[in-house]
Amino acid sequence: MRKMLAAVSRVLSGVAQKPASRVLVASRNFANDATFEIKKCDLHRLEEGPPVTTVLTREDGLKYYRMMQTVRRMELKADQLYKQKIIRGFCHLCDGQEACCVGLEAGINPTDHLITAYRAHGFTFTRGLSVREILAELTGRRGGCAKGKGGSMHMYAKNFYGGNGIVGAQVPLGAGIALACKYNGKDEVCLTLYGDGAANQGQIFEAYNMAALWKLPCIFICENNRYGMGTSVERAAASTDYYKRGDFIPGLRVDGMDILCVREATKFAAAYCRSGKGPILMELQTYRYHGHSMSDPGVSYRTREEIQEVRSKSDPIILLKDRMVNSNLASVEELKEIDVEVRKEIEDAAQFAPAYPEPPLEELGYHIYCNDPPFEVRGANQWIKFKSIS
Repeated sequence: MRKMLAAVSRVLSGVAQKPASRVLVASRNFANDATFEIKKCDLHRLEEGPPVTTVLTREDGLKYYRMMQTVRRMELKADQLYKQKIIRGFCHLCDGQEACCVGLEAGINPTDHLITAYRAHGFTFTRGLSVREILAELTGRRGGCAKGKGGSMHMYAKNFYGGNGIVGAQVPLGAGIALACKYNGKDEVCLTLYGDGAANQGQIFEAYNMAALWKLPCIFICENNRYGMGTSVERAAASTDYYKRGDFIPGLRVDGMDILCVREATKFAAAYCRSGKGPILMELQTYRYHGHSMSDPGVSYRTREEIQEVRSKSDPIILLKDRMVNSNLASVEELKEIDVEVRKEIEDAAQFAPAYPEPPLEELGYHIYCNDPPFEVRGANQWIKFKSIS
């Protein structure tokens, strides 16, 4: 009898040691998937658009939630490190726009290509790099994805071409990547992103024209977060229908705060390009919570009430969370556990990233070209020479 009581006691004590939330999650029967209605896209030169209903599996929902929370927490940590002067220079944060980077990635293949402007941290993560590599790059350390020489605006990964600091300059490059996809006969597309502030650049319209003439598999994507630096779209553009700006190129306007809208629109656009019909244009209506960059407080040209209203009514993470909980795809406790895990991952990365050494001066000329023999690069004057190694 004593042995039996001891055995029961051990079992009970083992259960008691587990967090109550984990026991509750393990004991619940969740739905495998759920169907949701999503906002209909506005269309230009298209007879049909993306579907207005979509299925979200529990597995995908949890993955999207974790990814968006990671991007959000990573950007908030970058804000903190910048204010501590551990991160220096330019730094553009994308908190509030998480549905864009995670939703776009959910709608394409890893072999597809993506190029964007300088608000690039989220895309760098969704393209496959770790938080540790991103924060190490932000702090200018050798453990970063560009060996500490790129910083906030110049990060790269497999099939991800940055992070580009010149306004609008990445758009012709994206068309060039799409040309390479077609030239090599690969069933791949290139997502070419730019902001509403860059949408009036002449080079963008030149890229539209060339892509349409050659029927390039290019998805031009305008991330319209309503402000180009401190100027509202209404003050900067005679027409704010950015999805119609391609004129002869079909376009669609998407709710960029809803990850499921972004995912379905991206799948639709990618299928359009893969079919050989040429380029397509997407406008993602989104919102950034931070200012344009860390030097911009973000409240001189918009009110705090406006920002709070978007946070309370349209936050992409809260929207996904509510859908999953209300459809029995996840519990509040389970999502809170993910929040805790993400916070720990970010804190660990923030502690580890600055521990890397800074890149030495002699590496200043490295990696100019790929797979080229070493050569000398002139420095600030003709007597200073650096060796460039691929």
